[in-house]
Amino acid sequence: MGYEVKLITAEEKTKLFDLNARRYLYTKKANIYGCCIKLLTELEDVKDRWEDNFYTADENIRSHGRVVVLKEEGIPLEVKYDPYTNTAFLTNVDYYGWIKSITLAVAGDVLEDEHGIYPVHGAAIDVDGTGVSIIAPPGTGKTTHSWGLLRLKGARLVTDDWYFVRMYEQGPMAFGSEKNCYVEADIGKIWMEYEGLLEKSHFDRRGRAIVNVRWAVGSGGVVPMTTLRKIIMLKREKEDPTVVRKLGADEALDYLIANDFCNPHQLVRDERKLRLRRDFFKKLFEVTEVYLVNTIKPAHETHKQILNVIRS
Repeated sequence: MGYEVKLITAEEKTKLFDLNARRYLYTKKANIYGCCIKLLTELEDVKDRWEDNFYTADENIRSHGRVVVLKEEGIPLEVKYDPYTNTAFLTNVDYYGWIKSITLAVAGDVLEDEHGIYPVHGAAIDVDGTGVSIIAPPGTGKTTHSWGLLRLKGARLVTDDWYFVRMYEQGPMAFGSEKNCYVEADIGKIWMEYEGLLEKSHFDRRGRAIVNVRWAVGSGGVVPMTTLRKIIMLKREKEDPTVVRKLGADEALDYLIANDFCNPHQLVRDERKLRLRRDFFKKLFEVTEVYLVNTIKPAHETHKQILNVIRS
């Protein structure tokens, strides 16, 4: 993880906000599952990526949270967050992946507190009406295998990185959060079907680009929601020869907690918030099938095992 979050008071937030008021050259509002998050920045490239990434909210809608992105010479990278007004200040954060994740975390902070809607740092895909989620620690293949699933006939993307869940009697509903995906260039080397998609994209210094997945899967290949039925968690552990194992709810929760909920972008980590997240995931795992897949083998081999889980 490349940054730490410093919590600040509402009074400190007001001072910071007013101090930099003249620097907010661009303001944009995003609609993140009904939550309006406002961007304020002096950086045109951040504004442009934000517009490509998120659905736009009407400027007349009152914002539920704010993300201020600035550049400041002579100081290190800083992330400050006021949980009372849901305002985040990002200084010298030049990686858009963190900017968009913190934005989604601000929305998640609002929704889990006030509306009983819970954020999940994971992919969600509808495969012939069955909602499948991939939840994984960084570096274990979440993006690789979620995009691999999109090659299936009948597969439609909800999101490849972050979604929101509401619990219903019929099952947990996963709702998408982003208009377009932020992916690594090597996805086209793993799955050749995406080479043409990536050729149309502009990559940043981190080798990532915001891409419109509809170019590859068609306009009907993206849906706003799905009912979750199967959850696949990933790990990469050479010492464990087992590739696929079904987990009970308690074991799945233990694995998730041991890996920080597979979400390095939690803004508030006090006991109340952790209890909310534990209770939510326990309920989610009780009403879904959960599998743990070890991704030590080449991607194509591991992916066959994931397909077997989905088709079982």
